[in-house]
Amino acid sequence: MRKAAGYRLAAVAFVCVWAVLCWPWLSGAVTIPFDAKAHFQAQIQFLAQALHSGQSPFWTHNVFGGSPQVADPQSLIFSPALILALLSPSPSFRAVDAYVLAHLLVGGLALMMFFRDRNWHPVGGLLAALVFAFGASAAWRVQHVGQIASLAFFALSFWLTARMLQRSSMLTGVFAGFAAGMMVLEPDQVALLGAYILIGMVVGHWLSGGWAALRASLPAIGVASVVGAATIALPLIWTWLFAEATTRPAIDLTEAGRGSLHPVSLLTAFFGDLFGAQDPNVDFWGPYNNPNWAKELFLSQNMGQVYFGALPVLLLIAPGLTRGWLWDRAVRPLTLLFAFMVLFALGRYTPVFDLAYDYLPGVKVFRRPADATFLVGALGALLSGYVLHRILTAEPGTSFRRDLLIGAVALLLIAGVALGVSQGAGHLADAGKPVALALGWFLAAGAVILALQRWRGAVGPVAAAVLITGVVAADLGVNNGPNESTALPPQLYDVLRRETRNETVAVLKQLTVQPAGSPRRDRIELLGMGFEWPNAAMVHGFDHTLGYNPLRLADFSEAVGTRDGIASPSERKFTPLFPSYRCRLANLLGLRYIASPVPIEQVDHTLRDGDLQLIARTKDGYIYENPRALPRVQFVGGWELADFDGMKQGGSWPEVDPQQAVLLEVEPPLATPEGPVAAKADIKLTRYENTEVEIEVTTAAAGFVVLNDIWHPWWRAEIDGAETEILKANVLFRAVQVPAGTHKIRFSFHPVAGALAELRERVSPAPVEDDAPLPLPPLPEEPLVAQTGTLLPSMLAQPSQAVRDSLRLGPAPAIVARDLMSSALAH
Repeated sequence: MRKAAGYRLAAVAFVCVWAVLCWPWLSGAVTIPFDAKAHFQAQIQFLAQALHSGQSPFWTHNVFGGSPQVADPQSLIFSPALILALLSPSPSFRAVDAYVLAHLLVGGLALMMFFRDRNWHPVGGLLAALVFAFGASAAWRVQHVGQIASLAFFALSFWLTARMLQRSSMLTGVFAGFAAGMMVLEPDQVALLGAYILIGMVVGHWLSGGWAALRASLPAIGVASVVGAATIALPLIWTWLFAEATTRPAIDLTEAGRGSLHPVSLLTAFFGDLFGAQDPNVDFWGPYNNPNWAKELFLSQNMGQVYFGALPVLLLIAPGLTRGWLWDRAVRPLTLLFAFMVLFALGRYTPVFDLAYDYLPGVKVFRRPADATFLVGALGALLSGYVLHRILTAEPGTSFRRDLLIGAVALLLIAGVALGVSQGAGHLADAGKPVALALGWFLAAGAVILALQRWRGAVGPVAAAVLITGVVAADLGVNNGPNESTALPPQLYDVLRRETRNETVAVLKQLTVQPAGSPRRDRIELLGMGFEWPNAAMVHGFDHTLGYNPLRLADFSEAVGTRDGIASPSERKFTPLFPSYRCRLANLLGLRYIASPVPIEQVDHTLRDGDLQLIARTKDGYIYENPRALPRVQFVGGWELADFDGMKQGGSWPEVDPQQAVLLEVEPPLATPEGPVAAKADIKLTRYENTEVEIEVTTAAAGFVVLNDIWHPWWRAEIDGAETEILKANVLFRAVQVPAGTHKIRFSFHPVAGALAELRERVSPAPVEDDAPLPLPPLPEEPLVAQTGTLLPSMLAQPSQAVRDSLRLGPAPAIVARDLMSSALAH
C-alpha cells in the first residue's frame, strides 16, 4: 500500500514536471518547428479538412501531382492524430504541439508502470520517466513527429510485453500486440529497432526461464501476435507497395552511412552544449558542420545531441559500472541492447551497422542509423532508474564514496578529451563554458547520491521524489530546453494556418477559383518560397506540382523533377521531359501559376520574353502565369503509341498535337485507327474531391476523356455505371475511351481492392502467351464516324464484353464466315 502511494506521488511529480517543461509550447509562446510544421502540421490539417468536409483522406491531389495518403506512413491517418482531426476542422499549432508532447507523457508513465510491476522503487521509475521524456533525441528531435510517436508506443509495448511475459496474461497480450502494432504502423527506424527490442525481450525471457517459461508464455504471445498482425497487415501492405513505387524503395549502405552519428557526438552525453547547438551566440562547430572531421555526413546539428542528464549518466558509471549493477540479471538484456544501440547509431564508424544492414530485415529501408539515439535515451532512462532503485534499496551502511571517486576521475578524463577535441578544432574558448557548467551539474548529481546514501532511512519517498525531481528537471530544462532546433515563434509558420492573411496565398486562391462545371483546375508551383511553404498546398487546397515528403511516386518525380522538398529556388531540378516552364509537360499538368521569391529568369535560364507573364508582385515574391496551361480534363479524338520510359530519358515528344491525340503505351481496348483526330466535345468537371472525380461529356464522335491527374493502379473508372479501363496517358496521366453521345465518367480511388489486385499480380503474375494466335477481327455492326466524316473501321482484336459494356456497345457480334470477312477487309 505504501509503495502504491509512492507511485501515485511519483506520477503526480512527473505530470507536474511535464507541464512545466512543456509550458512554452503549451502556452503558444513558441511552436515545434521544422518538420513538425512544414510536414506534419500540413498532414494533420489535410486530414481534418477531409474528415470535416465528408471526404476520404486516402488520396491527396495537393502535392506531387497526387499521392496515396493511405499508404504514406507519415500521413498520420492511422495514428492518434485522427482524434485531433475529428475534434477540429483546423487544428491549431498549440493543439498539434500538445498532441506531440502528450506522447512523451504517456511513454514516461508507461516506464513508471514497468518499474511498478517489478516492485522497484517509485523514485527510480520517476527518474526513468523524466529521462525518457526530456532526454536525448526525445527532447532534441521532437519535431520528428512520427519518430516521437514510435518512441511512445515503444514504451507502451515494452511495458505491456514485459507484463504479458511476467503474468502469462492473454488479455495483456491483446494490449501488447495492439501497442506494438501501433508502433509499427508508422514505420521508421525507431519502430524497427523497437520491434527488435521486443523480440529480444521475448527471447531473453525464454532463455532465462527455460521450457516452463516458454510453454507458459506461448498462448499470450500467440494472442499478441495475432492482434499485432491484424493491426498492421493492410496498412503495411499499402506502405510496402507505395514504397516500391517511390524514388527510394531501399537505401544503399553508402547512403545510409551518411546518416551516422559521429563518435565525437557521444561527448554531448556528458557536456550537453559542447558544440554550441543550443547557444545562439555560438556558431555550431560540431562534426556535421566541420568538414575537417567528417565529410558527407547528412545530419542536422540537433541530431547529434544525446544529452540525457548528469545524474543518469553518473549513475550508469558509478555505481552502475563500478559495482556491476548494470550486469544484474534483471537488466542485463537492457544493458546489452543499450550498447548495441550506441554502436548502431555510430553507423559507418563500427562494423555493427554493416552487419545489421546485411542481416537484420528492414534496416536497408531507412537512411539514418543515428535514429537509434531515440532508443539510446529510452534504454538509458531504464538503466539509470534501475541503478537509482538499487541505491535506494541498498543495505543500511552501504557507502558509495569510492564509486563516486572513480566516477569523478572518469568524468575529468572525459572532460580532458572534450577540451582536447575543441582545441584541435580551434574552439577551446567556445567549449570552456559548457564543459564547466556540465561539471557543475555532475557535482550536483554526486551530492544527490551522497544525500540519498546518508539519509536513505530518514528520507521518505516524498523527500526523495522532490530531490530527484528538482535536480533532474532543472538539469534537463536548462540543457535540453527550448532552443532554435525545437522552439521557434509561431509567426514564422503563419502560411500554414488555414486562416492566414498571407498576400501570396490570397492571390493564388483568387486566381485558381473556377466556376462550377469548368474543365479547369489549375496547378501551381511554389518555387522555393521557404522551408515551410511546399506543403502549404495541403492546408489551402492548392494543387502543387512539388511538395515536401521523402516518399513520392518515382514516375512523377522522374518526369517532373522533384526532391524531398524545395526550400529555395536553387533546389528546382529540371529533367529531360520538363526542361523548362515552357514545355509540353508543364502545359499538360495545367501548371498555370508559379510563385517565386526571385525573378523566374534566375531559375529557368531558357525562358524568353513572353513565355511566362508576371501578373502579381507580393511581399513574398513574384507570381507568373503560364498562358498555355491546359485544362484538368480534356476530350481528345485520336491516339498514338509512345514509349513513355524512352520519353522520360530522352525528353522527346512525338510530333502530335496533345489536343488531337493522346499518347498511350498500349493500344486502346476499342480498336480505332492510330493518329490525331480533330474533335470537339462539351466536357464538364462536375465533381472533384480527394477520392472521387466526376466528368460529363457530350461528343458527336468516339474518343478519349483525358484526366490530367497522375495515373495510379488503385484508381478505378466507370462510364455510365459500367467499369472501364483506365489507360496511362501522356506519360503520367489517365484516360478512358468513350463512345459518341452524352456520358458520365466517374474516377474513384479504391486502395483495398487496388492494393490486393497489385499484390496478387506481384505474387502470381498472369502468364503471357507469346505464341497465342491473334483472333480474327469482328465485322463491325456500323462504322464509328469522326467529326471529319472519315470512316474508322475496327480492324483490330475484339474488346472483351466488360469493356464493350463500359462503352455501351451492346453484345459482341457473331463470328462470320472467313470469306465474308476477307471480302470486308478487301473493301
